[in-house]
Amino acid sequence: SRGARIYGEVVGYASTAGDATVGSQPQKVEAVAVRLGLAMRAALRGSQEETVDLIAANGDSTKTNDLAETQAIKETFGSMARNIPISASKAAHGHLISGSGVLELISGLLALNRAMIPPTLNLSNPDPQCDLDYVPNQAREKKGMRVALVNAIGLFGESASIVVRRI
Repeated sequence: SRGARIYGEVVGYASTAGDATVGSQPQKVEAVAVRLGLAMRAALRGSQEETVDLIAANGDSTKTNDLAETQAIKETFGSMARNIPISASKAAHGHLISGSGVLELISGLLALNRAMIPPTLNLSNPDPQCDLDYVPNQAREKKGMRVALVNAIGLFGESASIVVRRI
């Protein structure tokens, strides 16, 4: 009624608790991947969306979180994981700690509405285990996008995923 532009709607959300001992666990990547995977699968179930056109990744360029996020995406999407473009914007704006998830959400919604996936900047030498489509260094046009999955990972493995749909 006030004439505001609506960029999308939240159609699914889930989060998992962290654990102060995650940092001292030798299998930290696995612990974080499990938590993020649970959040992603629950958010997707809640959204009832059949496809995801973009993943706005936590992408903080730490070995643990990047490997864990890659593993969780592969486990959640199976063979389809390689077909979903993934963008991580922290290289452009820095790590805003608690504010990072909101900025990734904005980035995802703008990408859906502009049909343009923002690049993961400075990605020139990826870890061989991080072998998904991270949209390196240049924005990519992708018309018809409707659904984005946005991930956030905290310092102790706490994770959140939100699914948004362009209207």
